[in-house]
Amino acid sequence: MRCLLLLTAALLAFAAPAHAEYPERPIRMVVPFPPGGVTDVVARLVAERLTAEFGQQVIVDNKAGAGSVIGTDIVAKAPPDGYTILFTTPGHTINAAFRTSLPYDTEKDFAPVSIVGRVPMLLLSHPSLPVTDYKSFIAYARANPGKINVSHAGNGTLPHVTMELLMVKEHIQVTEVPYRGAAPALADLVAGQVQAKLDNYTTAQSFVAQNKLRALAFTSAKRQKQLPDVPTVMEMGVPDFEGYLWMGIVVPAGTPQAIVDMLAAATRRVVALPDTQARFDKDAVEPVGNNPAEFKVLISHEIGQWRDLGRLTKITVE
Repeated sequence: MRCLLLLTAALLAFAAPAHAEYPERPIRMVVPFPPGGVTDVVARLVAERLTAEFGQQVIVDNKAGAGSVIGTDIVAKAPPDGYTILFTTPGHTINAAFRTSLPYDTEKDFAPVSIVGRVPMLLLSHPSLPVTDYKSFIAYARANPGKINVSHAGNGTLPHVTMELLMVKEHIQVTEVPYRGAAPALADLVAGQVQAKLDNYTTAQSFVAQNKLRALAFTSAKRQKQLPDVPTVMEMGVPDFEGYLWMGIVVPAGTPQAIVDMLAAATRRVVALPDTQARFDKDAVEPVGNNPAEFKVLISHEIGQWRDLGRLTKITVE
């Protein structure tokens, strides 16, 4: 009996710290987009910082396709042990609202961890369009319904649905032109093949600086220090209008809360590092580092917002 008790005590002593020692092996960070974009760049920076934080390698694994559904599904079906995490964006909530079917349940199959950072969208116009600011853009669109061609990276992308929301809010009609990706959509705007686009500031900033594009308005809650003279859409009279390319971490549902909290705390620490913030500032990424509860509220809010928009516009994404 004494031997049995001693063996039990030894096993408990061995098992007790195991949970606290997470992570004990490398972590796979699935990025459901191809390499090279701002999301991938930020993911790799965060993975590098988390590697130093944990003392275990955080490996970025790009699994692009189907508007982020392929990579997201991989994580949904992964063991809920904290060793497979998803670095995601608003596509996470947009897909939940506009796709008729998904191989996972966005709200039930994932546990939010933290938003790392976010980049505001920026309404841009080509100099050939006879507008100089946001108000003249709206006035021109109202006077010329359907005559402004607006490019975006494809149906169901953040620029697409944000422009749809702006049309509803401002009672305007433009012609949206979908492309296979953000780069050709922006290239054709710079070339004057289309007249306007919603883009994130990170990729648009050089063209604005060279006066190849006009910056009309940010979709952020407040003005951005990079372009302090450019107003926000909310300033221009559209209440509660925000559109951010946020980038955050979620894990499979059922991941132990202790691990979720450890990942969230580590993410907040690496986001707060001066060198992380300096790099973010260079790319016009606003650091966030919030907690799981705050991230969950955002996800629920966005899914509801996009579903409401879908009912109004009949948008579907396949």
